[in-house]
Amino acid sequence: MGVGHARDRDPVIAAEDAVARALSAGGDPRLLLAFVSAEYDLLALAIALEHAAPGVPLVGCTTAGELTPAGPAHDALVVVALGGPGFTVSTTEIAHAGRDLRAAGVEAAAALGDVADCPHRLLLLLSDGLAGDQVELVRGAYSIAGAGVPLVGACAGDSLRMQSTGQLHGGRALTGAVVAAAIGSNAPFGVGVGHGWRVGGEPLHVTGATGAEVLTLDGRPALDVYLERSRAPADAHVDPDAFARFAHDRPLGLRRHAGEAQVRLVIGADFERRALRTVAEIPQGGLAWLMQCDPDSAGAAGFAACAEAIAGLHGGRPLGLVAFGSAARPTMEPDRFPVAAHLPGVPLAGFYGYGEFARARGVTGFHNHALAVLAVG
Repeated sequence: MGVGHARDRDPVIAAEDAVARALSAGGDPRLLLAFVSAEYDLLALAIALEHAAPGVPLVGCTTAGELTPAGPAHDALVVVALGGPGFTVSTTEIAHAGRDLRAAGVEAAAALGDVADCPHRLLLLLSDGLAGDQVELVRGAYSIAGAGVPLVGACAGDSLRMQSTGQLHGGRALTGAVVAAAIGSNAPFGVGVGHGWRVGGEPLHVTGATGAEVLTLDGRPALDVYLERSRAPADAHVDPDAFARFAHDRPLGLRRHAGEAQVRLVIGADFERRALRTVAEIPQGGLAWLMQCDPDSAGAAGFAACAEAIAGLHGGRPLGLVAFGSAARPTMEPDRFPVAAHLPGVPLAGFYGYGEFARARGVTGFHNHALAVLAVG
């Protein structure tokens, strides 16, 4: 695994620089991952990346911040090169995935058939988190992959504008899509995840909800209740953009029968209907909480996610770590993750987005405000 990053605003120069750095580790590159600031011209960058590494499959997406070997950034291109003997890859894209996210998950996971003979397999998903309930994407992928294939990845970002994200596949730039890489290897993969959030205050009864939209809480318009309980500033009451910026690190949470609470990112609001838009379903009839977090618990969760991923290598030393984090984490744990998790001599890269995919066991695989980590063995 090799990592390169660049900050030049010219997409050609940035692509050539980042790819050259990523490939400088040598070996036989079989897959490039590109995590791209939303400030770049995505099509120009996709073409430049393809020219910089001809013949090497590429998947990627726009971000709400990048994680470089030097630490968090907000204006960079990060390229990860994976490959070597015993490493096989099949990539795919599903355009307009929001029309049926479960079907998109099925189609993405079908690429695993191309690496069926490998002893260790992994499905990496990069999706548009603004396109609907991402739990459906995981359900579709799980129906094909089953419990034996880990899932990892994240939803793209757009620098917290919450308007439109982009995906990359080869030399193409997409939006509203899912891109996936089915990876087979002779060596194991490890996946870990953690968030560090806890429920706070009195629960809210979800009295009206449909899909990824919450209509009423405690029998009142959901937006009104959320603004009151979160003590939102005046501009968040009237300006959708201000609301999105305020809400991105004030999620709702669901408590399950066992384990830690599941977190749901609030990505926007319908000011006319007074409803909340979330990145995944909050079931009607259940309870929700406003979630709380602090730098210590966020940092501890990030460290635990890395430890869990590395443990999945069964004693082997990772060739590299790829991290997929919530857009809120840079403010919750500034600079802590790179210090806590980075092993000397082990490449580290990733990005911040609008939801994380991580499932090494069980059926739960979509997370919010978490850190998902892939350890490459």
